[in-house]
Amino acid sequence: MSHKIAPSVLSADFGNLQRDIEMINQSEADWFHVDIMDGVFVPNISFGFPVLKALQKHAKKTLDVHLMIVNPDQYISTFAEAGANVLSVHIEACPHLHRSLQAIKQAGMKAGVAVNPHTNVNQLEDLMGDIDLICLMSVNPGFGGQKFIENTYRKIEQLKNMQNKHQVSFEIEIDGGVTIDNYKKLLDTGATVLVAGNTVFSSKNPLETIKLLKQ
Repeated sequence: MSHKIAPSVLSADFGNLQRDIEMINQSEADWFHVDIMDGVFVPNISFGFPVLKALQKHAKKTLDVHLMIVNPDQYISTFAEAGANVLSVHIEACPHLHRSLQAIKQAGMKAGVAVNPHTNVNQLEDLMGDIDLICLMSVNPGFGGQKFIENTYRKIEQLKNMQNKHQVSFEIEIDGGVTIDNYKKLLDTGATVLVAGNTVFSSKNPLETIKLLKQ
């Protein structure tokens, strides 16, 4: 199965957002990765529904929305209406995670769980059959451009073992610090979706960078 590349819109040029959206549309990328931050769950604020709706209007690929917010349950239906195709909530923000995943699926989206660097993925074992995507944070969430946390490789291996044990399938997404230097090792270890922000948007030729990441 071919892996997916999901450029992170947070790293795009917001003065030329439509240009960058069209670039992703024309590229070999598979998804748009959209980070929603509230300044409470993480120490940063990104953007909300108006920007997501603008993305929906122009984006021709899957909208992979990552909620880094407290109380995500109250916004699930609104994100569905705003165009999210995949919606990931943080395990650390959801006291009733099973209920959250059910609500996401009932709203017509694929259900993802994001996991902070300090959180043990074994906490997801009882939910294996309910998850479409697990997003491993390979940096501390909140800001782009951080250094990759090496323990991520071990967590990918743990998730692969859990998949085999329970005979289930879900995407393993890596978010943070993905570069030209480490993407192949991430794929070889078992990652299936790579979020790339600065690596794509700070490169001289984003289209070529995406093409390279797809190889």
